[in-house]
Amino acid sequence: MATPLALAVARAVSAQPKKMSLAIHTNTSSAAGYRGALEGWAKAGITQVEISSAIVEAFLKTDTLQAARRILTDNGLKPVSGTVGGGPLLEPSPDHTAAFDGLKRRLEMFAALGLKKVYTTTNGTQKLTQDDYKLVVEQMRRVGDMAKQFDMMAMVEFVRASTYMSTLPTALKYTREAAHPNFGPMFDFYHFWSGNNKLEDLDLIRPGEIQHVHFQDVPDMPRELLDNNTRVIPGDGVSPLLAILKKLAEKGYAGPLSVELFAPKFRDGDPFAIATEIRRKAEAVMRAAGVL
Repeated sequence: MATPLALAVARAVSAQPKKMSLAIHTNTSSAAGYRGALEGWAKAGITQVEISSAIVEAFLKTDTLQAARRILTDNGLKPVSGTVGGGPLLEPSPDHTAAFDGLKRRLEMFAALGLKKVYTTTNGTQKLTQDDYKLVVEQMRRVGDMAKQFDMMAMVEFVRASTYMSTLPTALKYTREAAHPNFGPMFDFYHFWSGNNKLEDLDLIRPGEIQHVHFQDVPDMPRELLDNNTRVIPGDGVSPLLAILKKLAEKGYAGPLSVELFAPKFRDGDPFAIATEIRRKAEAVMRAAGVL
């Protein structure tokens, strides 16, 4: 039997915040292209990256998948997630064939790059009926089945402007209904804090449920005026970053925090300089939250 001291130590260890790591999404330096972004970030000490399918496909117009893989390995970079983009994977559509053909191609591409996680978004514009969500759940399972073929985890990112899945509670509800071992929810700081969510919603998360996290801040302005171009580096805005990070850690998240920004000053800036600034500011926030 465990001694009281051993039990006390075990409880103290379990109470410690989960550690997380810093990553950057290629959307942040998209103008530099695949090679330019990754090589610049690596020089700034970044070791984990998230990859957009679009930026890889642009690279492959003039180069090979083997070369894309070498850029990762030669620079000591680990790809932690990829966005599959594409058409309507989850929402109702008269023909899902093209979207799933595109998904398969991108899963094959990402598998060759060594990825184990991919995500799609809920950027649809349809206003669904309650019955339509049955199809969404079926499509989640279908995406999960395809991801399983590649030994991957597929994820859904709720998007604040979505007409059918814009909040954390909705994403949790329907991924749970799907109940697929290769499909789960991810979390985006911008979509959460700028949208119709509240801090208490984080209590709904089950331990280990969140599969991946996008990490951003928002400026002090009406939420109605926020858009992708108003996203800022963590620490430069007014989001309750520490409270959210601590809650995610409490819920067992111990993966990458991927900084995804879209404003032209990031997108068009020097990747080394941008990554250096992101690393300095984001890691300071992570350190303050006790998750670095």
